[in-house]
Amino acid sequence: MTTTKAERKERSHETILASAARLLRARGIGGARVAEVMEGAGLTVGGFYAHFPSKEHLIDAALRRTAAELRERLFARLEEKPVEARAEVVLKRYLSAAHRDELAKGCPFPAIVSEVATTAPEHRDVLATEVAAMADRLSEHLAAGAIPKRQLALALVALMCGGLSLARALRGTELSDEILRACRAVGASVSRSASM
Repeated sequence: MTTTKAERKERSHETILASAARLLRARGIGGARVAEVMEGAGLTVGGFYAHFPSKEHLIDAALRRTAAELRERLFARLEEKPVEARAEVVLKRYLSAAHRDELAKGCPFPAIVSEVATTAPEHRDVLATEVAAMADRLSEHLAAGAIPKRQLALALVALMCGGLSLARALRGTELSDEILRACRAVGASVSRSASM
C-alpha cells in the first residue's frame, strides 16, 4: 500500500511535534531549538516551515499536546476511586519519583514556567489555558467543602508543579524525595480537610 503525500506530511508533522514535546519537557523552551527538534524527528531543518509557521507555533502546539497527555495519565480511571480519595490519587501520580525522573514524558510545566515568566512571555496564554484545564479537570473530582472546588484545585496544581520543580532540581538527593513526600502529605491533608 502506498502512502500519499498528505499522509507522509501528516506523519512528519506528528514526528516533529513528538520530538518538540520530548525536548520541551526535558530542556524547556530554550532547549527545544528547531535544529534539535528536526534532528530528533530525523528530518532536515529546511522542512520545518512546511509544518509550522514559527518556533512559537511549534512550542504552543507541543505544550498543548504534552499537557493533554499529562491530564489523560493523571485522571485515568479516577472515577473508579471514592470521591474523597481522588485528589490523593492525583497527588501520588504527579508527585512520584517516577514522574520526577521521567523528563521526556512528564509534566512540561516545571521545565517552562520560569521561561514564560522571563524570556518567553509569548507562551503565557497557552500555559494559562493548560493550567486552567488541569485545575478544571481536578475540580471535577473534588468533594464539595469549605474551600470552593476550583480554588482548591488551583492551589493543588500550584503545589504539584512547584513541588515537582524543586524535586527535579534536587534530583539525586534525599531532600528531593522528602519534598515529594511533603507535598503529597500537605496536598492530601488540605483536600481532606476542605471536604469536611
